[in-house]
Amino acid sequence: MSDEEFQNEANQTELDEDQAQENAAGEQEAASQTQVLEAENAKLKDRLLRAVAEMENLRKRTERDVKDARQYAMANFARDMLTATDNLSRALMTMAQEAKDEAEGPFKSLIEGVEMTEREMHRLLEKNGITKLEPKGEKFDPNFHQAMFEIPNSDVAENTVMEVMQAGYVIGERVLRPAMVGVAKGGPKVVPINNGDDAAETGENLDRSV
Repeated sequence: MSDEEFQNEANQTELDEDQAQENAAGEQEAASQTQVLEAENAKLKDRLLRAVAEMENLRKRTERDVKDARQYAMANFARDMLTATDNLSRALMTMAQEAKDEAEGPFKSLIEGVEMTEREMHRLLEKNGITKLEPKGEKFDPNFHQAMFEIPNSDVAENTVMEVMQAGYVIGERVLRPAMVGVAKGGPKVVPINNGDDAAETGENLDRSV
């Protein structure tokens, strides 16, 4: 091999090495740019997911607030309805059953009309999410009952509801009016409600009305 050929081959080798270094540098730069883009993409994806989650939470809160507003906005009107319903019930209770059975003519029609009106008012209350509480025989719960008096009775567990003076009502999950009750006293103790809340033992009333 002549000196010229040797020199040409050496030059070509050097060029190849330079080209290889340039290619390696280009690949490294491209890889670095790819990593930067992937990191930016991951950040954007995380922001998007957070934004979607926040929008979903906002939607749920809005739906819940609207539902609560619709359900509980009628609380005052419902209480007035309960007063009217109670008056109808009291009017019927003042009549002896014998008098009802022997009623004739317009008087019988009047009694039937009052009874029908009372049933319809109860139906409308239930239709609008207002549920009647009749806790007789159940354990006294200060969240839903108001103890008016105590009844000595050693045969049943203490704080058992023995009498209901006035039925209670709830609207949704909230107390519209607590049931007024008489509770047993002197019987065996029972585990208080709400993980040891002494309110069940003392007969204190927890106000959760709307």
